[in-house]
Amino acid sequence: MTRGFRIALAQINPTVGDAPGNADRVIAQIGPARALGAGLLVLPELVLSGYPPEDLLFHRGFRSRIDSSLERLAAAAEGIDLLVGYPEYASGTIYNTAAWLRGGAVIARYRKQSLPNYQVFDEKRYFTAGTTPIVVEMAGLKVGLLICEDVWHVAPAAALRAAGATLCVSLNASPFQLGKQAEREAVIAKRARETGMPFVYVNLVGGQDELVFDGNSFAVDQDGRLVHRAPAFEESLSCVDASPLERGAQIEPESLAPLMGAEESVYQAIVTAVRDYVGKHRFNGVVLGLSGGVDSALVLAIACDALGPDRVHAVMLPSRYTSSMSEKDAAAMARGLGVRYSVISIEGMFQATLAALEREFQGLAPDSAEENIQARCRGIVLMGISNKAGRMLLSTGNKSEMSVGYATLYGDMAGGYAPIKDCSKTMVYRLARWRNEKSRVIPQRIIDRPPTAELRENQLDSDTLPPYDLLDRILAAFIEDDRSVDEIVAQGLDRATVVGVLDMVKRSEYKRRQAPPGVRVSRRAFGRDWRYPITSGYRPGES
Repeated sequence: MTRGFRIALAQINPTVGDAPGNADRVIAQIGPARALGAGLLVLPELVLSGYPPEDLLFHRGFRSRIDSSLERLAAAAEGIDLLVGYPEYASGTIYNTAAWLRGGAVIARYRKQSLPNYQVFDEKRYFTAGTTPIVVEMAGLKVGLLICEDVWHVAPAAALRAAGATLCVSLNASPFQLGKQAEREAVIAKRARETGMPFVYVNLVGGQDELVFDGNSFAVDQDGRLVHRAPAFEESLSCVDASPLERGAQIEPESLAPLMGAEESVYQAIVTAVRDYVGKHRFNGVVLGLSGGVDSALVLAIACDALGPDRVHAVMLPSRYTSSMSEKDAAAMARGLGVRYSVISIEGMFQATLAALEREFQGLAPDSAEENIQARCRGIVLMGISNKAGRMLLSTGNKSEMSVGYATLYGDMAGGYAPIKDCSKTMVYRLARWRNEKSRVIPQRIIDRPPTAELRENQLDSDTLPPYDLLDRILAAFIEDDRSVDEIVAQGLDRATVVGVLDMVKRSEYKRRQAPPGVRVSRRAFGRDWRYPITSGYRPGES
């Protein structure tokens, strides 16, 4: 009779720093996994600490909670093996470790060998790399262990195979970015074909500050064929069956959740990030300024999908330059979604501020100073509501605006979280149209009208910026691909336009440093993986 066992893949949503609570979340999976007949329950990378734990790792109180929580897990693992990611403190150093728990004890520890130190990852600051492959025998199979970055390199998997492994299980905390899941599956399939081993890949799910994890745990057979995929952006417990072959192992096909398209995956990533950021900070809801433009309309839709309309307060803040079209469209959208809606004119505040500054502004022509005063009046009102109601203020700025500084410090940049901070203006339109295909919640006129800040008469964004499709091409080339001016111009773009845009990017760094956090969905977002100096003599347009 062929031996083998069932592997349960638990993609769960831990909270960084809450080791006891995270242990409770793991323990809650044990009973259901046993009921499914699983012999091994696999949890994601650093699930006990949450990912990334950052400088919490240096705190002695945090270490004691990790140690006691791991002991609790070992005691709870009755009738099933657990494979759990946690920070291991040993010999004066810290390892990113996977612990195999059986019968109340840790029977094996694997220490991550490949420590990522690029983009959003900073693991070499905290962890020491392991050096030894680990293989655990179970039910006729030899299970090799890897952790996240290890699978992106040839050597760790090859070393496992050389050590006798017939099946590989990888614990992961791989954050979402557009197109990442297809890339993961291709890399793991390649590792499987190279080694002749099936691979089981278990990933985190949920939002953590600027990162969001999409789950999408999966398995491939020894030929690299995808045999299982868990759903995206939701906690789940799923299983695969592994059994030995004469010279290896096989995994039986299981359920295959569909792969989300581009717009759906980005939208759901932002919804997940907002839900968790608000929830893990224990705010009772959110407030946002609803202008009648597409950015705030999209953020309102996201907030309602993330939290429910009863936890969302939209505020229209008209001035002398606000069109009746904007007021009508904002009211229609708020009414259609069923959110609390307030209209508070800033005209009185604006006039009072101009009066206070009359002597200082005397003899000077109106310019962006007066425009920014309006934005800051709005910020004061919204932050007042946020403080009084205990609701987090959502900022509605997009990546295109953040890139070139087309936003007002302490005005429309005010807030606790910026949901679309990493979405270009062209992506904002794509997401708005996608959301309306599900059910029409954004008035079509909001999507169709030319974008405007409405801070002066007949103002359009195009008065100040290149068309957004052109602007976003330049920004993506520079920010996400690190292209030089010459390389961008070689794509058929005007040099003066490119140089002008990149100069705006450079001059706006001080603003971005003061912007609220927002979820990363692209290859490179402002925040963890953008570390440009504020003070710099570098001129992008100079050869």
